[in-house]
Amino acid sequence: MEGNKILTSGKMTCLTWSIIVLVVAITIAIFVSKLKRDHVETVVNDEISPTPTLIKSMQDIGEWEFLSITDEELVDTIKRGLFSDDELVRIYYGTLRLGVNMHKASPGWLTVSGDTLNARLPRIELLDNNFIDEGRTLSFYENGSWTDADRAALYKRAYSMMRKRCLTPDNIKSAELSCSEQFMKIFKALGYENVVITYEK
Repeated sequence: MEGNKILTSGKMTCLTWSIIVLVVAITIAIFVSKLKRDHVETVVNDEISPTPTLIKSMQDIGEWEFLSITDEELVDTIKRGLFSDDELVRIYYGTLRLGVNMHKASPGWLTVSGDTLNARLPRIELLDNNFIDEGRTLSFYENGSWTDADRAALYKRAYSMMRKRCLTPDNIKSAELSCSEQFMKIFKALGYENVVITYEK
C-alpha cells in the first residue's frame, strides 16, 4: 500500500515537472515569437538619390563657362570709284565664352541607376552672342566716304569670322572635357563615386 503511494507520488512528481517544463517551453516559444514580430531590421542603403532641391539648385546657376577664347580680326572693304577707290579697314576684338546653360537641361537630366549617377548635360554652346567688344574696335585705315550700313556690314563679317575661327570641334571638345571634370568633382564631393556624364546633341 505504501509502495503504491510512493509510486503514485513519484508519478505525480514526474507529471508535475512535465507540466512545468511544458509551460516553460510554451512561454519561451511565445516570447521568441513576440520578439520576431517586434524586430526592426536596419538596412544600410548606400545609394544616394539626387534630391529635387539639389537638381534645382544646380539648374538655377544657369550659365556655366568652361572655355574663354579671345580673338581679333582685321576686316577690310573696298568701293571702286571712277577716279579712285575708297577703302575701310577695321580691327575687331572679341571674347567667345563656351559652356553649358543649365536652364536648358532636359527633365530627368540627373538620375541614379544602381550605384551610378548619370548626368545628361545640355550641349556646349556659345553663352553670349554679343561677343565683339565694340568699344575696342579700331579704324585701322579709312579713306573715302562710308555709311553706318557699310560699317554694319563690316561688323557682320568680323562676327562670322570669329565664330568660324573659335567655334571649332576641338574647342568644343576642350570645353566638354573641362565641364566633365568640374561636374565630376562636384558630384564626388556630394558622395557619388561612380559618375557618367553625357551631353545632349
